[in-house]
Amino acid sequence: MTARQARPRTRELALCGAVGLSLALTGCGGSSDDTKPPTALPAASSAAPEPSASPVDPDAAVKAAVLASYSSMWVEQMKAYRVASPDGTKLDDFATLDALSAFERDLATMKKNNTRVTGGVGHEPEVTALDLEAKIPTATVEDCIDLSKWKAERTSGEVIPLPTAQPLRYVAAATVERWDEDRWMVTEYKPDGSRSC
Repeated sequence: MTARQARPRTRELALCGAVGLSLALTGCGGSSDDTKPPTALPAASSAAPEPSASPVDPDAAVKAAVLASYSSMWVEQMKAYRVASPDGTKLDDFATLDALSAFERDLATMKKNNTRVTGGVGHEPEVTALDLEAKIPTATVEDCIDLSKWKAERTSGEVIPLPTAQPLRYVAAATVERWDEDRWMVTEYKPDGSRSC
């Protein structure tokens, strides 16, 4: 079982590491000097009951298992990026060598350049396709990768900014397959910096 190898992010990002921009969202609250008492709510009407919620997705449990494996891969990957080494992680519990090869190239480059990641990567993954009838059941996960909190630095503490061409939010797709013992494994990971999200 082999899958095409894919790079997890642009070459520039792998070579440079990065410091993500911190985006602060502020809410505006208003105060009112109006001291009038609130208007009473209208009495409940005897209208027909609300229609029931949409039916439950019969594949919800499978999709949750797929997303759990994908998310676990990222947790382990970020552990590796913090020390520029896969040692002590469980990456191979959640992803195959084909999917991991690009991540391992990133780690080798980081180690060579004495860099590490201290920030994080935001995710909004969802299962966009599911084929449970295939010989090897397969799912496709689309994720919105958010680098706004990505921060990289040299081991000396010098911050390394993201390349100016690096989008802060872009789409990545992963292929996830169900292997023995009902274990879902990421077999391919492919970012697409041309698709923002």
